[in-house]
Amino acid sequence: MKKCKISDLLIFILSAELVGVLSSLFSGNFGDVYSTLEKPPLSPPGIVFPIVWTILYALMGISACIVYCSYAEKKEKQSALRTYWIQLIVNFFWSIVFFRFEALWTSVIVILALLVLIIVMIVKFFRIERVAAYINIPYLVWVIFAAYLNIATAIIN
Repeated sequence: MKKCKISDLLIFILSAELVGVLSSLFSGNFGDVYSTLEKPPLSPPGIVFPIVWTILYALMGISACIVYCSYAEKKEKQSALRTYWIQLIVNFFWSIVFFRFEALWTSVIVILALLVLIIVMIVKFFRIERVAAYINIPYLVWVIFAAYLNIATAIIN
């Protein structure tokens, strides 16, 4: 991997965090919605979500910067980063669909699409820089857990 500028790293991290913040703002008062739903087993308290997502968005930004700064062919990097941005956009819309519109089953479709995109992104990142792929494993695990919560919540509500 070639040396990456700190400004590149900050741009990637801050852009990912900004997606999370904007999604949260457009989602409305998710705390109220979350508190009114019947929750499945293993549901964490609401305070856990913003903490975990802040960490995961930072990791996403770091991994994307690693790919951006790699020596991979331009086309390969562009394809991987395009997948990164697409999954980030789908991620952005999930909480809006779930919390703002309370469309629980539609959000199941969104989160399953997000899972597929995350897996594709990880594979593409792995081909470029393995560490960029490995950094996204916590994200994948968390979204698998979130998919369980989403599906179970849709079923019981």
